Amino acid sequence: MPTVTAIRCNPVIHAFAERLKAAGKPAKVVIVACMRKLLSIMNAMLKSNVPWNPNIA
Repeated sequence: MPTVTAIRCNPVIHAFAERLKAAGKPAKVVIVACMRKLLSIMNAMLKSNVPWNPNIA
C-alpha cells in the first residue's frame, strides 16, 4: 500500500503513474511499475547512505 500512497502524494511518482495510465496501461501494471521505481530509488538510497530527496526521484 505504500505505492498507492506514493502515487497520490509524491508528485514525481504521480506524474510517472499518469504517464503510464495515458499510455493505456492497466491499473495493476501502473501500481507495479511505480512499486519497482520506488524500490530502485530506495535501493540506491541504501547503497549510497543518503536520506530521501524528492527531487532525485
